[in-house]
Amino acid sequence: MEKEIEAKFLDVNHEEMRERLKQIGAVLTQPETDMSRVNMDFPDASLKRKGGWLRIRDEGSHVMMTYKQLNSRDIHGVQEVQTKVDSFGTAMQLVQALGMVEASYQETKRETWQLDDVEIVLDTWPWVKPYIEIEGPSEAHVQESAHRLGFQWHDAVFGPVEPVYLAEYNITVDEFYKLTRITFEDQPPTWLEERRK
Repeated sequence: MEKEIEAKFLDVNHEEMRERLKQIGAVLTQPETDMSRVNMDFPDASLKRKGGWLRIRDEGSHVMMTYKQLNSRDIHGVQEVQTKVDSFGTAMQLVQALGMVEASYQETKRETWQLDDVEIVLDTWPWVKPYIEIEGPSEAHVQESAHRLGFQWHDAVFGPVEPVYLAEYNITVDEFYKLTRITFEDQPPTWLEERRK
């Protein structure tokens, strides 16, 4: 598996960020696109117990199947292996035939920019403020791009999406995983809304 070298910066004004990206020479490679994903696990949650999950994500123009493994909550903490698949439905049938079940369903909006060899994505998830992800071939590349975009490195968060929700709600990581359906159509559950910071 390869390391995913990526940092997130939270509560980002995407309109202002688009202008900044243009100013520093970034190129828009994918306009904002609706994405949907299912995270799969075995019925005994064996992947979750070891910090792993299998994701099938419809990215609009194609479908990706990815296994991710969270080993630590730093910039080098996630490993992944992924492949493009022919269809969302076929990928679901394949993993269900292996005995996997749906752990969660999530919808997002994502816009992708390229700055040299660094990928910058503007992410929008339901019920939280928009944020940005910067992914590159090394920590130095990610830090340099973050600096060029006006971010302070000490503000970076790492790992899956949980820190985005923990920044806005008084919940734990375990409580985040109770959110098995996160969509733009649905309102946040009452228990979650009551714990908004």
